[in-house]
Amino acid sequence: MGAEVKTILARNIEAAGENAAYDAACKRLLANKIILAWIMKSCLEEYQDFNVDEIAEKYIEGEPQITKIAVNPDEGADCSGEQIRGDKTEDSTINEGTITYDIRFGAMVPDRKESIKLIINVESQNDFYPGYPLIKRGIYYASRMISSQYGVEFTDSHYEKIRKVCSIWICANPPEYRKNTISKYIIKEENSIGEVKEKKANYDLITVVMICLGTSENDNYKGILKLLDVLLSSEKEPEEKKKILQDDFEIKMTKTLESEVQDVCNLSKGVQEKGIAIGVKQGFEQGTLNSIKNLMETLKLTAEQAMVALKVPEADKPKYVSKLNQ
Repeated sequence: MGAEVKTILARNIEAAGENAAYDAACKRLLANKIILAWIMKSCLEEYQDFNVDEIAEKYIEGEPQITKIAVNPDEGADCSGEQIRGDKTEDSTINEGTITYDIRFGAMVPDRKESIKLIINVESQNDFYPGYPLIKRGIYYASRMISSQYGVEFTDSHYEKIRKVCSIWICANPPEYRKNTISKYIIKEENSIGEVKEKKANYDLITVVMICLGTSENDNYKGILKLLDVLLSSEKEPEEKKKILQDDFEIKMTKTLESEVQDVCNLSKGVQEKGIAIGVKQGFEQGTLNSIKNLMETLKLTAEQAMVALKVPEADKPKYVSKLNQ
């Protein structure tokens, strides 16, 4: 039987504690793939008919990034078309200044005859009235995500390669009339004279969504509105949050490392054999230490969990812990 360990989301919930609504903690909670999948399914028509686990596993590109990588479209544009913009969280231009996105990632659109990709931005906002209409900021962010694709997603006049962008805003403290609401702002075709039908993919390039959280007394308090309110609550204890997310939304708080542990055992055997083969040059202890570090990084295990998986003797554990702390 495999070892049970907490998921990254469960550990993030515990780490955030009562600070869940604060900026850094909030971003880490929202950047979890299963949470993003719930947001995508609930707010974007492209994903409404798909299971959240399927969205998280198949359609989110790479790892969503949190405000850390700078991009300057004015310099050194890559004209090969191979660079992916989904992992960039900052746009900087000489004339327009710099904006930093909370969370930004790429996503595939499922079940289409041709491959279509989206660029999705998720923002958390505590102040609904920061001195300007928040929706205008959302539209500006989306517009920047469109314009910054030049030299990355397309060059010259190849506008057909522009990817649709979605800017999703989660508002924790909206005014009373906005509580427990989700509003979407999109580009639509409207005929003033005559009847024409343009291909939707040619103009459906910007979607801005405002998710305004509220209280449980409201009839709309369900689905993604309840999920996000629980996740970002500063009042609920971590254990209560984890129970609600697991019971009401089937979001796993633990995972079984059965196959991973088997891989680890094989790795351990390989490390031992390699240690013997290269002798003094690397040594068994150094090989084991490297394996512990690799497991901590790739499987997100604690040092103790990694040593258990590698079957490190109890007497040797303090020695490796000491080396890890050096």
